[in-house]
Amino acid sequence: MNKDVESIKVFIFSIEVGTLAYDKTRAISYFQYNNDYLASGLYKNIFPFILQRIGQTQVFREFQEYTFRGIPPVFADSLPDDFGNQIFNRWVKEKGIDKKELSPILQLAYVSNRGMGALEYFPGKKLPKATKINLNVIVDVLKQVLDVKLDQKEVELNDLGLLNIFKIGTSAGGARPKVIVSEHKKKGTLLAGDLEYNDSYNHYLVKLGMGTDGYSRELVEYGYYQLACESGLHMMLSKMIDGKHFATLRYDRIDGEKKHVLTATGISGYNFQNPEVSSYENVFEIAHNLNLPSADMDALYRRMVFNYVFHNTDDHLKNHSFIYEKESDRWRIAPSYDINFALNALAKWSDAPHSLSLNGKRNNITKSDLLLLAKSYSIKRPKKIIEEICSSIPRWKDIALNLDIPKQVYQSIADEFKDLDRI
Repeated sequence: MNKDVESIKVFIFSIEVGTLAYDKTRAISYFQYNNDYLASGLYKNIFPFILQRIGQTQVFREFQEYTFRGIPPVFADSLPDDFGNQIFNRWVKEKGIDKKELSPILQLAYVSNRGMGALEYFPGKKLPKATKINLNVIVDVLKQVLDVKLDQKEVELNDLGLLNIFKIGTSAGGARPKVIVSEHKKKGTLLAGDLEYNDSYNHYLVKLGMGTDGYSRELVEYGYYQLACESGLHMMLSKMIDGKHFATLRYDRIDGEKKHVLTATGISGYNFQNPEVSSYENVFEIAHNLNLPSADMDALYRRMVFNYVFHNTDDHLKNHSFIYEKESDRWRIAPSYDINFALNALAKWSDAPHSLSLNGKRNNITKSDLLLLAKSYSIKRPKKIIEEICSSIPRWKDIALNLDIPKQVYQSIADEFKDLDRI
């Protein structure tokens, strides 16, 4: 094989699905299914849209945006996001790896079987087995890694500390610092969550409180989690750790089993950084094309209404996901996540735009806009859903007071709420 072409095998549920290759010189990727997988007839619907279920090699010259890095979106979904890339780049620097030699295939080799979801990539880069971790130590190391004011040449990092951050911080998506951990159900001990996913553990994604924002964004997110649950959104059980880190159970690790999940971006190829395709209409069209049951469509609609009422502007395409049921070979809507007031609550905002548009608008959304989409996708009782979400608005103050969120913070957030049942 050409030395400029790197390849890696893709697995799911211990089955080899196919081979992904990338030509660094030509910036072209290739994928070919494993014939045994095709012949087995198993899991036919794991890649429902972009990859054709054929034996021939498929060539991809598109997907050149940074989001996809030249490979099909279903695999690019496994790559580190903004925060993970910062950690990844620091890791390769410490290990003396030339940044010019980095490729999406090499990154997937490091992800290997440690990533979110059920896709696995082999041969993978071997890393030492998981060890007990201390979140406070992780935060201290991260502050050094992420502090742009420090001369990184002078920062001395404990190799084990950086290793743990690399293993558990490069797989979780998003821009804010977060890690994946496994908590023993009986002992309560925390392990790096990259490989321990048996049923003896609860598996969490933890958003780390770095103490650099002037208030706890993590505590605000915990308040939003409570508000969302009261408003009827389906979310994974969440909690605060040490009063400063927001931890939510992973929906891709259930009863010790890996679940295949893809974001709206990964499943469709819609770049979440492209405003032209970032719309709720596109999310609902994906859900419709996946033949999601009406209950899932209603749940997605409830989430959208909540985001507009409670001004969760970080509602981009990667913050909506779908989960695959291997027993029935079908897709369902994933639980809601990243439900939060994403803006700086200590700053003043004037109806800041949402990441996703509705009816061609990113702000000044009205009840009529919501009902128009509901009609297009046969949402049941949309007016009732809007009414129920808006009736939760007074609960925010009670929740915030109970969590000791400062008045300046919770009041500033409340000022952005929109009672769409009256607009």
